[in-house]
Amino acid sequence: MIVAAEPATETAGTKRSGAWGSRLIIMLATLTVAAGGAWYWRFHQLYAQTEDAYVGAHVVQMSSQVGGPAVAVPVANNQFVRKGALLFEIDPASFRIAVERARAQLALAQQNTGGASAEVQAAGAQVAQMQAQLQNAISNTRRTEALEADKFLSRKAGEDALTQQRTAQAALRAAQAKLAQAESNLGASNTSQIRLAQANLAQAELNLSYTRVYAPAEGYVTNLTLRPGTTVTAGQPQFAFVENGDYWVDANFKETDFEHIRPGQQAKVVVDMYPNHPFRGVVSSLSSGSGAAFSLLPPQNATGNWVKVTQRVPVRVHILDPDPHYPLRIGTSATVTVDLRSR
Repeated sequence: MIVAAEPATETAGTKRSGAWGSRLIIMLATLTVAAGGAWYWRFHQLYAQTEDAYVGAHVVQMSSQVGGPAVAVPVANNQFVRKGALLFEIDPASFRIAVERARAQLALAQQNTGGASAEVQAAGAQVAQMQAQLQNAISNTRRTEALEADKFLSRKAGEDALTQQRTAQAALRAAQAKLAQAESNLGASNTSQIRLAQANLAQAELNLSYTRVYAPAEGYVTNLTLRPGTTVTAGQPQFAFVENGDYWVDANFKETDFEHIRPGQQAKVVVDMYPNHPFRGVVSSLSSGSGAAFSLLPPQNATGNWVKVTQRVPVRVHILDPDPHYPLRIGTSATVTVDLRSR
């Protein structure tokens, strides 16, 4: 009977041990969940984080300000180029002809100005001649009047001398009017014909310079389909150019996390392409509205069936330490964590 009771005692002890073990596991699990919840709450008090973020950079749609057939495209798709490198060239033949034509028109205008200047000189000489004749006529009239008073000349001689004086005065006024007209023509030529010809030449030379399109900065040629022989239309983009000097991340934070985010706060950026290489960032600007507010078709919530949806507000985070060994690509995904304690 005593031997049969021993297994029952062992079974009861085993049950009590199992109960304590289960309680210990439950207690440990509860503590783990509580610690995890406390860490999660503390983390969101100190940091704001979002995975809805994408890398961005300055993108220039390359086009030409003049049209014509392309004669050279010395770059390849996705090629890295330095600032000032030639991207493509349009046939400059017709633009060089336009420059020569404008130069010829300027020379012709200058020649016309030279003729107008000669007219001014001739009119001035004629005025001087008429002034001399008038002075001679005035002197002759005085002498004639003196001789007429002394009865040496007749009254008719005095009248003839006065008529000659008046004729000389009229001729002088006519010469002066002709000089004024010549000077006016010369001034109009200087201010209109020459300036117009100079402006046409400058425009022709500018159009000639537009036949060669250069890289505006260091960066990458992207989406290139232009080939020599293709007719380029003025103002029509030919390919995209991604600048390499400045990168940022457009992070879309929930409006509930937006309260404590400020420009100047430090941030950590982890690009999905390089999960083991975080980038340093700083909050540079905050959008004035949610992403939905600026969409092509904003949502209309004035309906009977309305469900509140948490909106997201774009925040631009400037990347401070781009690394050439980890080249960034626009449009790629990233995770942004903003340190709310920093200023």
